[in-house]
Amino acid sequence: MGTRPRDRGKDVARLLLRAAIGGTMIAHGVRHGRTIEGTARWFGSIGFDRPRLQAQASAAVETGAGAALLLGAGTPLAAAAVVGTMGVAARSVHQPNGFFVNAEGYEYVLNLALATVALAALGPGRWSVDRVLGVDGRLTGARAAAVAAGLGLAGAAAQLALFWHRPPAEVTGATDDETKAGDDAGAT
Repeated sequence: MGTRPRDRGKDVARLLLRAAIGGTMIAHGVRHGRTIEGTARWFGSIGFDRPRLQAQASAAVETGAGAALLLGAGTPLAAAAVVGTMGVAARSVHQPNGFFVNAEGYEYVLNLALATVALAALGPGRWSVDRVLGVDGRLTGARAAAVAAGLGLAGAAAQLALFWHRPPAEVTGATDDETKAGDDAGAT
């Protein structure tokens, strides 16, 4: 028995959402990994301890979570990784700048995190690794959204508590070259 047109439309919507979020995260991860040293300098300039570790983790988590979302694999956990990444970015970089992205505010990271929580609630859809493995129906709806948001925010809080010790307003000493290298590495 085939799928109804309405169900196919929902699957297409899920696939598009996975592609948009997953592709965006892969792009950010690759950008951060392109030059670990420049990204590490940037992490150090915004107040993170062990900036090289932060750069490596950022590149790996963003690329890995993006690929998992794109494939629809481990969707609630991949969504949690995106939420965590966006939470760290929001607090360490964007929050002091207000809401609007054109002023480096948190608008973009908030919307990306919320879209990812919505994707976790909707599930990955028919064309996904989770469906092929038969695990797509095990954690769905509000519970999947709660896992994505809860684990993501807990992970962000842990990373910030362990490694971030200075708000951006207190950061001093970064040279123009380091700032440029960090800008090239790109904040999420």
